[in-house]
Parts: sequence; C-alpha cells; structure tokens
Amino acid sequence: MTIVHLLERNSRDFGNDTALIEINPEQPETRRLTTWHEYELVEPTHKVRNYRREITWAVFNEKSNRLANMLTQHGIGKGKKVAILLMNCIDWLPIYFGVLKSGAMAVPLNFRYSSDEIEYCLSLAEADVLIFGTEFIGRVEAIADKVYDKCKLIYFGLGCPAFADDFNDLISECSATYPECTLTESDNAAVYFSSGTTGFPKAILHNHESLMHSCIVEQKHHGQTREDCFLCIPPFYHTGAKMHWFGSLISGSKAVILKGTQARNIIKVASEEKCTIVWLLVPWAQDILNAIEAGDIDLNEFELSNWRLMHIGAQPVPQSLIKRWLEIFPNQQYDTNYGLSESTGPGAVHLGVENVHKVGAIGVPGYGWEVKIVDPNGITVKQGDVGELCLKGPGVMTCYYRDEKATADTLKNGWLYTGDMAMQDEDGFIYLVDRKKDVIITGGENLYPVQIENFLASNPKISDVAVIGLPDTRLGEIATAIIKLKDGVECSEEEIREFCLDLPRYKRPHKIIFADVPRNPTGKIEKPKLRKIYGGEGLVDSQNKS
Repeated sequence: MTIVHLLERNSRDFGNDTALIEINPEQPETRRLTTWHEYELVEPTHKVRNYRREITWAVFNEKSNRLANMLTQHGIGKGKKVAILLMNCIDWLPIYFGVLKSGAMAVPLNFRYSSDEIEYCLSLAEADVLIFGTEFIGRVEAIADKVYDKCKLIYFGLGCPAFADDFNDLISECSATYPECTLTESDNAAVYFSSGTTGFPKAILHNHESLMHSCIVEQKHHGQTREDCFLCIPPFYHTGAKMHWFGSLISGSKAVILKGTQARNIIKVASEEKCTIVWLLVPWAQDILNAIEAGDIDLNEFELSNWRLMHIGAQPVPQSLIKRWLEIFPNQQYDTNYGLSESTGPGAVHLGVENVHKVGAIGVPGYGWEVKIVDPNGITVKQGDVGELCLKGPGVMTCYYRDEKATADTLKNGWLYTGDMAMQDEDGFIYLVDRKKDVIITGGENLYPVQIENFLASNPKISDVAVIGLPDTRLGEIATAIIKLKDGVECSEEEIREFCLDLPRYKRPHKIIFADVPRNPTGKIEKPKLRKIYGGEGLVDSQNKS
C-alpha cells in the first residue's frame, strides 16, 4: 500500500466528511483563487476577514485524480518530476497527491527561494514541470527563458502570465477517475531539498515506502483517530508539516491549514475549530506564552478543552519553555520529535507523551527506527559520551539525487549519519548536543552551542538566543551569544554575564550581542547568516573576558 491508496480509501469510506479547512484570519487583499472544473473555489471579489473554506475527502481525491490525468495526458508519469512552488493553501495537498497518482515524483520547493535557487533546484532535480502560484510570477519569469526548454511552466491562479500555461485550461476537462498507474512501495515518490543553511540545498530522494512509513510512525506516536483535528501551520514544502499531517491522512481525520503565525490567531483557531493536536515551532510557542503572561491573550475567552497534544520539532527545545507551557496548559500532553528530511522528517526519535519527566531529551528511537551514537571512526561510543547520531529504518532516503559523494558520506551500511552530535543517558534517552559543524573549539575545549542556548533561554528576559563561534587569535574560536530580548524589557550585558556565572567558566559566552535571531521557515537558526553578519567585526580580547 502507498499513501495514494490511503486517500482513495478515505474518499470511499469518509467521502462526505471534511478533510481540509483553510483559514486566513487576516486576508490581506482582494484576490481570486483557481477553480477545478465543477468545483467552484473562487473567493469573493471583496475583502474579507477570517476567510475560511473547506473540502471533503471526496473532493480532495477527485482534484488529485484530475491533476494526475492532466499530467498523464502530457506524458508525465513514472520517472518524471513535478516541482511545486506554492504557498500553503487548501489545494497544496491535492496537487501533491495528483503528482504521485500520475506516477511522477513530487518536488516541493521552498517558498523563500530566490530566482537563482529555483533555477538551481529545478536543474538539480531535473524537473519536467513546475506548478507555481501568484506570489512567484516575478521570480519564475526571471528564469523562464533559461528553464522553459526542459521544464513546462504551469501557473496556478487567475490571470495567467504569457510565459506559462494556465492550470485551469489544462485541467478543465480532465477525468476525475483514478488514472491507470500501478504504484509500489519501491517506486520513487518525492525529491525534497535540505534546508540550505550551509549553501545551496541538496536534493533528497525518497520512495513510497518512506512516505508510508512516516504515516504509520505519526499515528503510532500520537494516536490519531477519526475524531482528531490537526492544526497545521508550517509550510507544506517541508517534510515536517506534511509528515505530521500524514497522521490525519492515515486516520481519515480533518486538518486545519492556518495561514500566519500570530499567537492570538493560533489560540483562536484552535478554540473555534476544536483542534486536538497542534504542532508548533519554538518561536511560536514562545510568542503564545509571552502573550498570555503579558495579558495580551486571556485564555478565559477561548475553549481549548479539546486540545489534547502540543508537540514541537525541527530544532532543539529549551526545557524552560516546556516547563512554562505545562504550567499554563497542565491538561495537555507534550511530545518532541526529531528527524531530518533525509529520514522522511519527524519521528525517527521522539520523546513520547508518557515521558514528560525527560523533557530536554529528544527521546528514544521512533517506531520502526534504530539509533546509534558513534565516534569519528564509526565505533559506537559508551553511554554518556558525545558522538554523531546515526539512524536506520524504512524512512531513510534512497540517496542524495545526482550526488554520489554526498550519498557515500552520509549513508554507510544502511545507516544515515545525521551530522548531529548527541549523547544517551543511563535510561536510554538521547539528548541532542549540537550540529557537528556548529561545535565551537575554544582553547582546545569543545563547546556545544545548544547547551549554552538552552541555559540562556531560561532567563525570563530573553525571547530568543543563538550561540555561534567567531574567530579569535588566542583561543581559535570564542562563543558569542546573539540575544533577542522580550518586548519592552531592558537588560544589560553585565546582567547576562552575571546570569552566566552558573555555567562552567569555559562555557560562558565571551561576547554578547543584543539583536534579532534569524530563523528559516522551519524554525532553525540561520547560523551561517549570523557568522557572516558578525564574523567581520573586530576580535575580542579573549584574555580579558570571563
């Protein structure tokens, strides 16, 4: 079975039930949306607030079938690749499944990509088709002449630009029946791109077994049933959001796609839509807690008794954050999930809702996964020692597409070498220490920035923090803390240094900078950007720092 068969099942068994709801609490401007033949999904021409629309499992499935048949008519099937460049919307997933049903591989693209990055990814993935939305007309037009001979450009929206084909025209008469395409778990399914925080991203190839395993893992970990309602906020191009939604797919339950990350809107939608599961990134959870503690959100105005689970992934989670969360929401379960795009997103390691006493750990091996921690020679380290985290299971990528060297460096004897440094405690719980490449070597000592970040995050005046290594003529590198304070709060460098006296001397930041902490759409700190910004500043005199 593959995930497209799960969609067919849901359409057959739960066809009239709601599958997806899209909500935009602050519709920014008047615009129209595309139509799918007889399913009229055109937004009113006047401005609206709290814009909401929904589709059933039957409509979801028929939309996917129409797209699959359209692609098939244009010779797009097994071995071909269809790139998707859209903002989150109710049509994103039907398009994704339509690509899979045609037998082609889906290639989701980051909506933040520049024209050059779009061109690079289309070329690396050898994409045959690009489906793109209104927001990307300018970026795609800039590269249209360079890619058009190899990649068919299809515009999803109204007012099709001259350099592209119109999605509406192409799909208007296509059949809504399942196309004749036999899929197996060994067939290639999707090409995802790494975060690209260290340069241009790598292309990650997954087969249908990987995608199906991520469905099973998500339900095993979070127990989705037909009664659940998942609030999805992160972008669908990333494995994290989509693979968590796979729990809704396998259980046949509904999901809400919320556009925007404003704290009050998250709480409001969770209340109004009776959401039971919400996946947050660390900055959003912090914003919610800060708004509640500042009195900007009064929880008495909302009905949140249905909300049973909050979980976080994509980045290290400060223990102090979860302690605050559970004090305010004592009846909720909590889980954290660890994974990479190379391991089909989240769930390779997870805390488990029953292990809240171990908050701070990323957890134990996920369902169907194996884990080991190794030294630079690939030898398993003893319990309590730091080494590189390695994963093995049905969700491991097939390869880095068209990059044999990177594949060989990362996949060894079936094990995925993650590049993350970790340690395992006496109870078998794994703690993420840092990225291998982010380790700071100062005066011969290894510093792991995540440990320092977690400590600083416990300061009630700090909203966000990143620790990076900057060059130092004496020590090689020094730990530098970039600190974002909470709104309206004043704090001096001296206060931070006094707070850090509880850290071992060698772990205390040598340099402190008060500034914003840039994060990518999946919540990861953009440390290369910070190194570029601050690396050119004069070196501190490390001999005179604490």
